[in-house]
Amino acid sequence: MRMHQRTGPARQRGLSFIGLVLIGVLAVGIFAVGGQAVPTYIEYLAIGKAAEKAKAGNTVAEVQAIFDRAAVIDDITTISGKDLKVTKRGDKVVVGYDYQREIHIAGPAYLTLKYSGETK
Repeated sequence: MRMHQRTGPARQRGLSFIGLVLIGVLAVGIFAVGGQAVPTYIEYLAIGKAAEKAKAGNTVAEVQAIFDRAAVIDDITTISGKDLKVTKRGDKVVVGYDYQREIHIAGPAYLTLKYSGETK
């Protein structure tokens, strides 16, 4: 019987404890920021839906009122009807909006998310 002999030290594969801790800290940071950023994106989508409903109005006041009613239903607190940019292109009403949200990261660090859009 012939046995295999190793020549030199065995090479270990895998993650060191420090590497595992660093990956864990990075994952927690991503989930912490993502957990605060996802609701702002969901609100952005709700604002887009409310703006689509609001373009049914014929005057600026009607558009703002329709948007404000939809904002109450969808719990939109970032912008209101008076923040909308209402214009006309031909015979179509176009409702535009832009705003920003800040997410506190740590100490003086903030993540600023800028959202904008308009109806078609």
